[in-house]
Amino acid sequence: GTGKTTLTRSLSEGLRRSGLSVLAIDADPQGNLSEYFGIPADAFPTLGEVLAGQERAVDAVHTGPGGGEVIPANLGLAEAELMLAGKIGRELTLRNALREPKRRYDLILIDCPPTLGLLTVNALVAADRAILSTQAEHFSEQGAEQAMEVIGLAKENLNPDLELLGLLLNIADMRTNHARTTLETMREQFGDLVFDTVTRRAIVYPESARAAQPIFEYRRRKSIDYARLTVEVLERLDYPAALSEARKALANLQ
Repeated sequence: GTGKTTLTRSLSEGLRRSGLSVLAIDADPQGNLSEYFGIPADAFPTLGEVLAGQERAVDAVHTGPGGGEVIPANLGLAEAELMLAGKIGRELTLRNALREPKRRYDLILIDCPPTLGLLTVNALVAADRAILSTQAEHFSEQGAEQAMEVIGLAKENLNPDLELLGLLLNIADMRTNHARTTLETMREQFGDLVFDTVTRRAIVYPESARAAQPIFEYRRRKSIDYARLTVEVLERLDYPAALSEARKALANLQ
């Protein structure tokens, strides 16, 4: 509901176009990210097989028609999550599985499910950084606070390396007072953690998802918000060459 899948797909493409090797991981049994990459629903193997210990993560990487790489998911991932529940060290399963991909890729982006279950916990334990996506709605704001608490707990108890990279106001209609007030409140509460970029609500995002094309390819002129976000993310990470490329790409859109 907070546009996490669009964020993961668009940001992974922006980073890839900046010259980085990027792997996306669909950790949601609904498989929306996989579909956005153009991966068929019956693709095999998937993240479910990786978490079940039946396949290596590097063997579950699929390349979409546009060239992006993803470990896909389907409803079988829900079964894998249930199986994990009875396993000792279950929170570490994804982190252990990603050792080899971490050596092969500059960045790995994980699209989490909307619930704070075992799959989300596995993602937080495997990650070095988290991006929190929220909408300009009351319940989304509450959800952001809860997610911040969960990130804090994961850092305290399971993954001391985990840091919040930033908060993004996503799918916002900045013509409304409510969206502008939400952004103001977020900046008062979280300061510099809030990205300057706001990704604006636009019909082209669901359209690009249906077409299984990243926004940069589907409607280049409309990709400016994600081009800006790519620059901001790279400013917060240490990839100077990629940052230079991302800035050039943004300048060409402005």
